[in-house]
Amino acid sequence: MTIRSVGIVGAGFAGLSTAKVLRAFGFEVTVFEKEPDVGGVWAASRRYPGLTTQNPRTTYALSDFPMPAQYPEWPSGEQVQAYLQSYAEHFGLVPHLRMSTVVESAVLDEDAGTWTVQTRPAQGQGDGVTPTQAQTQGQTQTHRFDYLVVCNGIFSEPAVPHYPGADSFVAAGGRVCHTSQFNDASDARGKHVLVVGYGKSSCDVANAIAADSASTTVLARHLIWKIPKKFMNVLNFKFLLLTRMGEALFKYIEPKGFEKFLHGAGLPVRNSMLGSVESVVTRQLKLREIGLHPGTPLETIARSTVSLVTDGFYEKVAAGALGVRKGLTIRELQPGQAVLSNGETVPADIVVCGTGWHQQVPFFDTGVMQRITDARGNFRLYRSILPVGMPRLAFNGYNSSFFSQLNCEVGALWLANHLRGGLQLPSQADMNAQIDRRLAWMEERTDGKHSKGTNIIPFSVHNIDELLQDMGLPLGAVTRFRQWLEPVNPADYAVVTRQLLARHAGAAAGAPLAARAAAGTGV
Repeated sequence: MTIRSVGIVGAGFAGLSTAKVLRAFGFEVTVFEKEPDVGGVWAASRRYPGLTTQNPRTTYALSDFPMPAQYPEWPSGEQVQAYLQSYAEHFGLVPHLRMSTVVESAVLDEDAGTWTVQTRPAQGQGDGVTPTQAQTQGQTQTHRFDYLVVCNGIFSEPAVPHYPGADSFVAAGGRVCHTSQFNDASDARGKHVLVVGYGKSSCDVANAIAADSASTTVLARHLIWKIPKKFMNVLNFKFLLLTRMGEALFKYIEPKGFEKFLHGAGLPVRNSMLGSVESVVTRQLKLREIGLHPGTPLETIARSTVSLVTDGFYEKVAAGALGVRKGLTIRELQPGQAVLSNGETVPADIVVCGTGWHQQVPFFDTGVMQRITDARGNFRLYRSILPVGMPRLAFNGYNSSFFSQLNCEVGALWLANHLRGGLQLPSQADMNAQIDRRLAWMEERTDGKHSKGTNIIPFSVHNIDELLQDMGLPLGAVTRFRQWLEPVNPADYAVVTRQLLARHAGAAAGAPLAARAAAGTGV
């Protein structure tokens, strides 16, 4: 199939790394982003108070573009967005970005092999490129591409429950919003705030506003384990969980090598290691003393999401400055108050919901969605990238994980290799069988909390290994051994781009461009 032009939806880690990689391999790219700034979940309109990365700075970067050395160990949301803006500028992506642009529809003409993409300016803005390209307010545009890559991320649409009485609550001056929509901590000053959920965003927001609010209460329907940034206030968690050994403590689909030992004859050793970590966390955070022990084994962190401790959160709980109510939800909202599921009434001016996301691709029609998802809405993607039987379409960034940015970048390289004819894919039957097996494993492992088949926590490196194996470019034995003992360094994967560009240098239409990108000079 002849492919030159590629449309990309989304300008977060996935969209930008996909654009950079595909340009390096000679493809023409156009990136559509509904926000006025790059960054995806790190964009200004989606940043809540207290937002920082979960990964330390040195592990949360793209392979050939490290984060600034002056950034703190855990960069702020604003700093991550600035990093991605610098990435776009360094690699010459800015002219290819269509910012403040909503993709309204994407339709494939399979006979012609062409995608027709309809866009419109977001919120009455132009497309944010240059004045000559700015369009009349509300005017739609039509674009045609040979290929489409969906990089809108797994956090696409905020999921906010509809509470009985919400209309009267809001009419009386109350506010109900998602954590991603709560962007200014000063809004909580002097107000009674209920924060729904116990994940990272909920605890971050509650912690950020507790000092200035009239009261802040977290409603935690289920308690989950929180991981300290530093164990015993000394050892950075990256040395325990952001290594191959840390990943190997959790059972993959089919354990191999040393992992097979850890989940076989060596299971007591593995259990002892996790048990020791669980004891340290329990004592360090004083979970039993403050009544917030999850009551489950630590290994349950692999079922859905891993949440770092918010600095100061547990101290505020212990001091009574921040309340956590276990096992409770909101039954009904009334003007100025909320009725909880146990019948208790508490004052409430603002309800902030850290209640997850809806995984949506709103620009596809029902027919396309039926081809790429199953009856339960799970995305059926081979290697989390290719929908089987749906031509000229790929996804990237549908891989919630510890190293999501690396999964995106290596996924983009895998896709570029595929588009250049460098992959030998299994038959459709075999790919579907692998997808079936993976979804069944994910369903069992996560109790159904696998984000429509996109959650690969904590198996980031396993996913990357599979992609590299497909390309015939596995990391060297020395690097792999080092990653067992030390945190994974994104720079370890820069060699993959160079090797793949060299492999395709003769055939790629953009070989000179690729050479410049490989030299790290930007394009």
